[in-house]
Amino acid sequence: MYNQSAPPPSYYDNAGYHGEHGNIYEDRVPYNVYESVSPPPQCVSPVPHYMPQVSPHHSVPANQHVKPATWCSINRKKILCIATIICILAVAAIIVAVLCWYFISTRCEKKCGTSSSCVQASQWCDGKVQCPNGEDENYCARLYGSNFILQAYSPSKATWQNVCFDDWYNIYGTMTCESMGYKRSSYYGNYLENVSSDLKGFASVNSSLPFVKLHTSLRNRDYCPSGKVISLRCIDCGTSTKGVVTNRIVGGSIALTGDWPWQVSLQIKQSHVCGGSIITPDWILTAAHCVEGNYAYAGQWSVYAGSTVKSDGVIYYVERVLSHPDYNTQTKNNDIALMKLKTSITFTPTTIKPVCLPNAGMPWTETQSCWISGWGYTYQGGSTPTNLRAANVPLIDSTTCNKQSVYNGAITDTMICAGFLSGGVDTCQGDSGGPLVTKTNSLWWLVGDTSWGTGCANRNKPGVYGNATMFLEWIYRQMQTYT
Repeated sequence: MYNQSAPPPSYYDNAGYHGEHGNIYEDRVPYNVYESVSPPPQCVSPVPHYMPQVSPHHSVPANQHVKPATWCSINRKKILCIATIICILAVAAIIVAVLCWYFISTRCEKKCGTSSSCVQASQWCDGKVQCPNGEDENYCARLYGSNFILQAYSPSKATWQNVCFDDWYNIYGTMTCESMGYKRSSYYGNYLENVSSDLKGFASVNSSLPFVKLHTSLRNRDYCPSGKVISLRCIDCGTSTKGVVTNRIVGGSIALTGDWPWQVSLQIKQSHVCGGSIITPDWILTAAHCVEGNYAYAGQWSVYAGSTVKSDGVIYYVERVLSHPDYNTQTKNNDIALMKLKTSITFTPTTIKPVCLPNAGMPWTETQSCWISGWGYTYQGGSTPTNLRAANVPLIDSTTCNKQSVYNGAITDTMICAGFLSGGVDTCQGDSGGPLVTKTNSLWWLVGDTSWGTGCANRNKPGVYGNATMFLEWIYRQMQTYT
């Protein structure tokens, strides 16, 4: 966490990956600084000029008279010409109609994960697997908004529908959370919420069908007769001893025990490399650039949880490292990764707890108050501190962050900016992969993971984070696959 009061070091770009004692592996490829390069001048080749080929004239002998065309022959030619034009137009119309039908019926309405395969919206979550890896039947139930409203995808309506309390049994909640990728032992419960004006489209469990998966056991409704919808909590998350503080803390401050119970230190050979966030007892969320190249091997990683001192805490070992398949090492697009642990984390009342994954439709707004935390450098070129530090920063909308004076269009929809354009407070090397969180509806939510930035706390160069909301489908798919 950057400290503005420290002496100014030499300038460099914050590449994202930041080891405690430099690169643990000497052959790691250095971060490439973006440069704006003008396109090469267009090569113009001479255009060849062709002489038109004209057929030789056919002369008529002087003593031979040309027979004048009769009225009948002229009229016959007109009729043939008109008939030909009509036939051509009819054929063209048929071809256009066939092409329109083809493109409408085969257009990519829903993409199958990272493959090139597509399915129609009416085929998504219809109970039949059409995608190569079954992606079309994996993300069919989700949670919506800060109240965890349960929604299921309706193929007939091609939209998400809120699940009514009517014909609902508690066991359905446990089964639905398991189908999303959570363990039965993590289940927290289901509750009732009044139908609010912002909820559109409803469905309830069809009691005449066996309940296997939520999306295959529903029937559409115009409204909920009970006036209630299901709120589903698959895990107890987002609770902390930290109170909301809205004032700016320049350079951050030392975190207290229990403030950020989801924060972990990811280490190799007892050396801090990156931060991470606990999202379930078995999963850690971090940045993809933390696990590039030589760092992709799961067996070398140790996860330190439950302490604000980076060398202390309960140690867990990593079974699997999963980096987003579309991660771009140059642009840092899709900068997210997951670590599956060998043994489940044991949560405690105050020091080890998961943060809430954002639900669809979370109301993040410009200038939303957020917090960053980590064991990153306190100034550019420094070293990682012993104690966890945290700072309060606001979100910055992408339009502002993409201005020429800021990041000049480098911010994609998988990224989110936070910090101050004036500088002074920021994440820095060693904070990578750690959490950007906000408090909404009395719970702490994971807004993003620390990704990149130009330097640390420089003017017009705020921190850039992976936009966690954009990765929900991918996260849940991994949790389902590697349960």
